[in-house]
Amino acid sequence: MPGRISASSDCLRDHFLLAMPGLSEGLFSHSITYICEHGESGAMGIVINQPLDLSVAEIFEHLQITANNDFSEIPVMAGGPVQIDHGFVLHRDKSIDWEASLKVTEEITLTTSRDILRAIAKDKGPSEHLIALGYAGWSAGQLEHELAENSWLTLPANSDVIFSTPADQRLGAAAALLGIDMNLISANAGHA
Repeated sequence: MPGRISASSDCLRDHFLLAMPGLSEGLFSHSITYICEHGESGAMGIVINQPLDLSVAEIFEHLQITANNDFSEIPVMAGGPVQIDHGFVLHRDKSIDWEASLKVTEEITLTTSRDILRAIAKDKGPSEHLIALGYAGWSAGQLEHELAENSWLTLPANSDVIFSTPADQRLGAAAALLGIDMNLISANAGHA
């Protein structure tokens, strides 16, 4: 993961990217992405509303982690098309330092180490978490180019959308924060 960057007026760290209707194919179709890093070298985020046909219980089984509870109904998200064999955990957790973490905000952290998965399995990890395989990445200037082409709608992130809203309702919930119904947006957006 990229190193910590300083916040600036054009930094989209801790923002949502809502896919506009023009992004109609693949993983990003109808997606909402949480941006964890954004700077001169590019951007990195986790898609938070595209469940894989894979449960957290299956991840634990694959990693030979014994769980205290049943995680078979908790889906793993398709976090993005980059490093799809690597796990990423978004969580609200201020109390523990994990082996490999990026503090996105005072409230939200992204962790990539297995110690957090072992803790979650034993009910000792953060209770509010989202587990994803892969991430979304943009090279320098690529995200800005996509924004100029009206591929994404941006808004400041809301952690309740990530952690307290069912995956299939996250896009609509985020759009509602702007007073927008994504079903009413045309795929033919342009510049005024």
